[in-house]
Formats: sequence, C-alpha cells, structure tokens
Amino acid sequence: MTHAADSLQESIERTGSIAVVGLDPRPNLLPPAVVRAALAVHGDTAEAVGHAFLAFNHGILSAVVGRCAAVKPQLACYEAYGLIGWSVYQETVAAAHRLGIPVIADGKRNDIGSTAEHYAQAFFGGTPGQSAAPGLNGTPLDNPSPVDWATVNGYLGSDGIAPFLGQASAGTGIFVLVKTSNASSGDLQDRELAGDAGSGHGTVAEAMARLVALWGATRIGSSGLSDVGAVVGATYPSQAKRLRELMPQAIFLVPGYGAQGGSAADALAGLRPDGTGVVVNNSRAILAAWQKSPALAWTDAARAALEAMNADLAQARTALFSGGGRA
Repeated sequence: MTHAADSLQESIERTGSIAVVGLDPRPNLLPPAVVRAALAVHGDTAEAVGHAFLAFNHGILSAVVGRCAAVKPQLACYEAYGLIGWSVYQETVAAAHRLGIPVIADGKRNDIGSTAEHYAQAFFGGTPGQSAAPGLNGTPLDNPSPVDWATVNGYLGSDGIAPFLGQASAGTGIFVLVKTSNASSGDLQDRELAGDAGSGHGTVAEAMARLVALWGATRIGSSGLSDVGAVVGATYPSQAKRLRELMPQAIFLVPGYGAQGGSAADALAGLRPDGTGVVVNNSRAILAAWQKSPALAWTDAARAALEAMNADLAQARTALFSGGGRA
C-alpha cells in the first residue's frame, strides 16, 4: 500500500486541487427531483431518505471527480438513519474509491484499548487476531482498508491513538482534532497551560499539536508528510501559523472555509513553506449550490461551486507565495 500522505499528495498533484468535498447529505439539501424519485418508489420512509442520499452522493461524486483532492463523508448524516444510513455510507465509500477519490471518514472517534481497536476496525477494515468478520463497511479483514483517513479525538492520549495507526505501510492515516473551527473551541483549546515538565508552555491546542508531531515523527512518507495529520480550523489563522511551527510534517485538514467565515487566505495560513500540507473542506456551498443556481442542473451547479473554490484557493496561494517565497 502507498503511504497515506503520499497518496493524498498524489491526488492533489493529479487534480490540481486541495479541496475536500464534504459528503454531508441532509434532506433540506436534496434537489426536489431526487426527493420525488425516492418517494415514488419507497414512500415516506427511512428507505426513501437513504435512496435519495445515495442518488445524491453518486451525482456529487460524478460532478467532483478529477477536481478535488478527497471527499469526506460526515458519519452523523448516515448514522441518523440506522442500517439504511450505514448502507448508504458503505456504497458512497465504494463509489468514491471506484472513481479513484481518497476518502476521509469524519467520525471524530476515540476510546481506549479494545474499544479504540473496534473503532479502527470500522474505519480501516480490521485488527490482527480478530475473526474474519466485516467491519461496518462490509469489507473483510484481509481486504484493503475501506477508507483512507479518519478523524479522531486525541483527548484520551496515546493509548487511544495507537490502535488507529497500525503500520505506516498500511496506507491509512488519521486527522487528530487540534484546533477546531467552531466558535466555542477556545473554551478548552485556548486554555493556557502552566508549563509543567514535559508539556511546555502554551495552550491545550498547542499541547495536542506537540503530541501529533510526536505520534507522526517516525511515520513520514516520501512526500515529507506524515500519516498523522491535524484538524485546524480556517477560522483561527494566526493560531494555524503557530500550530504549523509545532507540526511541520502534518497535513492540516481545514474546516471553516466559506460558510463559517474563513477566507481562502485564512484556510491557507497553515501551509508549509513549500506550499504543501493543507487540504480544505467545503460541504454546504457545494452540495447546496443548486439552490443558488436554479438555471443549472444540480450536478453542474456543484461542479461550478467546486471550481470556484479551487480558483479562490489558487488565487490566495499565489498571493501568499508571490515573489518566490511566502509573504
């Protein structure tokens, strides 16, 4: 298997995009034609929602293939509908992989010991020594991993992270929550530490960043990037710059661009000096683009919204690196 960071960087270079398309289907985001078709067959049921979600995801994938670095299904949108939701998630992951698009499962999971191992099995396809039963993605344990990356919560420390790592050659990676984009993230993440032995001075987010750097230090691919990445919100660009200093080899998965108020320049604040190391998520602006462009087919509207995002990020990157170096 190719190193996860190398695979993601290859996707960026192949598509010319650092965009991650969030596959977060919700009933109010579905085009009316998709809803009508599902209701006509399944009535007002959870199955109708699931089939509508799947048709929607297939359309979005066809619109964004070759134009984004990865896709990111938000598990909450699927879990809310039980078994049919998981079936839709499974097929969405499989469809993305058939198109050659890397998949980031956004579940923000964690626990300790064997519980964390089971979470890892659900995302990555199994744990050595367990029976050959499929994970939630329906993938046997001896098959390649169902998803390429997963988001995790590092609050429980290293013994909650280790089960997600496996071998660097496994081709999977994780994004650890470090500085999230939501308004109340500072309630805990911005708390200043006393600076006791081993933690250093700084904030809770900075302490987590140091751990991410430690966990990923021996897991570097040929791209110079680690398969232990970090979630760092676009809504806090000054902190992103500091966190980049602490995590020089981590890929930043950046939420908060667009609807939450982060600009393209904000989203790129954590770029490495060589211009790599950041992927930027966008969900609603792409999925709901048809609502603002009624003259277009909904798939065409999604494609146009993604292209606009790509252009916005490219322009901001050019401005940051004008003159041959970072401004």
